[in-house]
Amino acid sequence: MPLIIGLTGGIATGKSTASLILSEQGIPVIDADIIAKDAVMPGKDAYEKIVAFFGDEVLLSDKNLDRARLGEIIFNNSEKRQKLNEIVHPAVRSEMKKQAELYLSGGNPLVIMDIPLLFESKLNHMVDETWLIYTHPDLQLRRLMERDGYSEEQALSRIKSQMPIDEKKELADVVIENNDTKAELKQKLLNILHDVTKTDSIN
Repeated sequence: MPLIIGLTGGIATGKSTASLILSEQGIPVIDADIIAKDAVMPGKDAYEKIVAFFGDEVLLSDKNLDRARLGEIIFNNSEKRQKLNEIVHPAVRSEMKKQAELYLSGGNPLVIMDIPLLFESKLNHMVDETWLIYTHPDLQLRRLMERDGYSEEQALSRIKSQMPIDEKKELADVVIENNDTKAELKQKLLNILHDVTKTDSIN
C-alpha cells in the first residue's frame, strides 16, 4: 500500500541530512521549503498577495522578495507572521499534494514530505505517518550555535520560535534519534525503511 511519510524535526536536529539520505535511496522527497520559495517568485499569486500586504519594503531591486527583510518583519510580529502563513501555506499544500499524487500514480510505493513545521502548521492530515528527527535539546543548541555562528541567546531565540522538540517527540509516530554521527543516522533510517517496505533492496 502506498505510503506518504511526513518528515520533520527542529532547527539544527538534522532533518535536512535525513532528507538527503532518504533521497539518495531513490525515494521521492517533496521539500516544503523549496516549494514555498517557488510559490513566492514574481508572477505567482502568493507573491502578489505578499507585496499587496507588506508593501515594496519587502522587495529587492530586482523585484524578488527580500526574504531577510520579510523575516525580520514577521519574527517578532505574530499577526504579520500569521498573515504571511495564510498567504503561502495554501499554495504550498496544494503543490505538495499534487506532487505526491504524481509520484504515487507513477508507481512509487513511498513518498517523503519534508515539512519543517509539520506539527506547528497542523499538516498531519496530509501524511499517513510522521517521522521526527530528534536531537537532545542541549545538543540542538550547541549544533545551532556552531552551524550558524549564533550566540547562545540568539540560538535560544530561534529554537523557542518553534514548538519544543520534546513536544514534537510526543506527537510523532516514529522518533529517529540523531545524537551521534551521520553514519549512525543513515543506518537508523535504513533500518526503518526496511521495516516499512519489508525488503532490504533499498540500501
